[in-house]
Amino acid sequence: MKLTAGHLTYCTNIHAGESWTDHFESLKEKFPLIKEKVSPDRQMGIGLRLSNTASIELQHKEKLEEFKSWLKENDAYVFTMNGFPYGNFHHAVVKDQVHAPDWTTDERLDYTLRLFDILAELLPAGMDGGVSTSPLTYRYWYTSKKELSEATRIATDNVVLILEKLIHHKNNRGVIMHLDIEPEPDGLLETGREFIDWYQNVLLPAAKDILSARLTLSDEEIVNAAREHICLCYDVCHFAIGYEPHPKIINELFENKIRVGKIQISAALKSDLPSEAASRDLISDAFSKFNEPTYLHQVVAMKHDQDLIRYRDLPEALDDIQNSEVKEWRAHFHVPVFLEDLGLLKSTQSDIVEVLRIQSAQPFTAHLEVETYTWEVLPDTLKAPIEQSISRELNWVREVLE
Repeated sequence: MKLTAGHLTYCTNIHAGESWTDHFESLKEKFPLIKEKVSPDRQMGIGLRLSNTASIELQHKEKLEEFKSWLKENDAYVFTMNGFPYGNFHHAVVKDQVHAPDWTTDERLDYTLRLFDILAELLPAGMDGGVSTSPLTYRYWYTSKKELSEATRIATDNVVLILEKLIHHKNNRGVIMHLDIEPEPDGLLETGREFIDWYQNVLLPAAKDILSARLTLSDEEIVNAAREHICLCYDVCHFAIGYEPHPKIINELFENKIRVGKIQISAALKSDLPSEAASRDLISDAFSKFNEPTYLHQVVAMKHDQDLIRYRDLPEALDDIQNSEVKEWRAHFHVPVFLEDLGLLKSTQSDIVEVLRIQSAQPFTAHLEVETYTWEVLPDTLKAPIEQSISRELNWVREVLE
């Protein structure tokens, strides 16, 4: 729905179904119920998630026209898409394979190009559209600096090919779209600092090198196009896990003329760690309830000296619960954004409030998407019918914004 602060929606990766047929059936069942609770009298946007399989199916003209008709009948529109998970995202062990295939592959490139072709058909006239994507690759797949450097080069070159396609979309069709790259714990691009450094020192030089030979554009025009079409996906959960200072990051992005294509509104788990061993055991038990086998749940611990310890998954952190150098944990487990107090554990809801207040005061993006994708694997005490949960999240966000 269109608010003063931007277009607010939720990501449909909460709806199971890897084929387009199955995903569309889930949408037809759940979206009208959510819209009735959130935006009954005006249009409501959809943050569409398509697997690779679904994207191939939706390219068929008759399926795309059927979906367009359904959108019109339901007073809905698509303005952003989630192109991070390529394959199965439900009822399967995902873990680090959420990054596969990564940006070093033709499969990831072709999938993302296909998503933009679909989005160009669905976007309302005059509205920009975005596709969020992975932070290039999973850093622990590479065992040496040389391997990681080569992966960075190949992945960046493929992002530049996306840039070229988006320039063509704008010039030939008047459609403005952007690739929104999403830093994540243990991704090649993990922090705001890493994203900005990559953007300035790797992406922009690669764009000039590659596109100056392929397009009749000056270096300045190529840089301006990159700034329009290659953006950051600001996942609040991911930045909160790394204890990143939101005002500083957002200001530095602005100073470097790097756009935020989308804010993903999401909350992580956190807890202070007291000195007593028995109290830490209780907190360990509380975190253990979130130790499920589907997704990676990285933990970033802050030490008393402000240094950070990064654990690749929750079990590794649980084994180190009695580390006396550590004073706080933050865990990559998306929990409902309307909850701050989860008993012994808390959420990073305050980070969401901080980012949304910055957005309300001086909007730095037009796209706002709630992304709590873990409903199926949450502890039973936090589960409710999905239409109730998503509606409650969206209404909570709207209240914070307005």
